[in-house]
Amino acid sequence: MMYEYMELPDQTLITHSQLIEKDGQETVQVHFERPKEGGFDVARCELPSYTWLKRDGFTDAEMEKFTEFLEHNAHLLFRYAENGGILSA
Repeated sequence: MMYEYMELPDQTLITHSQLIEKDGQETVQVHFERPKEGGFDVARCELPSYTWLKRDGFTDAEMEKFTEFLEHNAHLLFRYAENGGILSA
């Protein structure tokens, strides 16, 4: 299940997963999606490793900003993932 976290001014929607158990560690996947003609730009990152699992349409500069965003928000994303999203936390 994915939970909405926020929408950026350029219409990029940021969502996150519930806590996922992977190799004995709790992880959260964070998805970035922005509408474009004929589809969406997408990127997906797994925390806490900051491993980018998917990327299509976002520039290197945008990806750097997303990484910085995640570094500042990871603690909140884990809290909300544990509690069933931002509205439940």
